[in-house]
Parts: sequence; C-alpha cells; structure tokens
Amino acid sequence: MDTANALAAQLDGLVHLDTQRASTGIDLTVGAVFRVTGHGQLDFGGGEFRAVPRKRIEPTLDDPEDDYGWWTLETGAYVVQYNESLRLDDGQQAVVTPLERTLRAGAHHGAFVSEDAQDPIETLLVVSRMGCRLKENCRVSRLTVLE
Repeated sequence: MDTANALAAQLDGLVHLDTQRASTGIDLTVGAVFRVTGHGQLDFGGGEFRAVPRKRIEPTLDDPEDDYGWWTLETGAYVVQYNESLRLDDGQQAVVTPLERTLRAGAHHGAFVSEDAQDPIETLLVVSRMGCRLKENCRVSRLTVLE
C-alpha cells in the first residue's frame, strides 16, 4: 500500500487522519479497554476454541473539566479495541505492530497479520509491573497493509 490516504479509505472510525497518518501506514487509536477475567481455550481443529472472557473498563477523568478520560492499567493482560475497523481487498494482508512509544510506556502487544476484515480491530495488550495509563483515543499501534 503506497500511501496512508489510500489505506485511510479502507478504514472506518479514524479519529484524526492528519495525526494518525504515518509514512508506513496508519496509527490505530484506543476506543475501549477490557480486563481479561479468565482463560481462553485453543484446540487443534478450532471447534473448542474460546476467546478469553473480559469485562469492559471505563476511563476516568482526571479533572471534571477534561474532555477525555484515562484507563489506569495495572500489571496484566487487557483486550484493547481500537476505534478503527478495516476492510481488506482480495490478496491484501493487514499487519499491526506496537508503536515504540507503547513499549516505552510499559506496555506491549504482539505483532499480528490478518487476511480478513476486522470490525473493530482488537489486540491483547500486556502491561508491565510498573503499570501504564492510556488516554482515550491514544495511538498505540501501527497498521500497514501488504498487497
């Protein structure tokens, strides 16, 4: 995919394209955070697959006058749901990687590849022992699309 503008045409839910545009893709923004409340399950054939159960965490305002709240995350695993949803054309693959700033803030997620549309896009975010705060709509990952 040559330009962020072309990729933006395949995304819904962008918060602010000019800020999210990057030379290699589009930065994804956090729309919701869920605490993992139990274990998931994987098997060979997929018939017994179970996603991890989760509970939505609401952001809190530091000041009542603030427009956006914060999620204060302790050590552990969380499901992050991005604001953005993605449509892919035949033969395209989406690659999502953590931004360096996410790693430097004490959190990370594995890079992943998808050949299917994602509505919305989600990932498992792991927070280090120091914890991490996420502000609503913060950029944590980069999406690129390969032809």
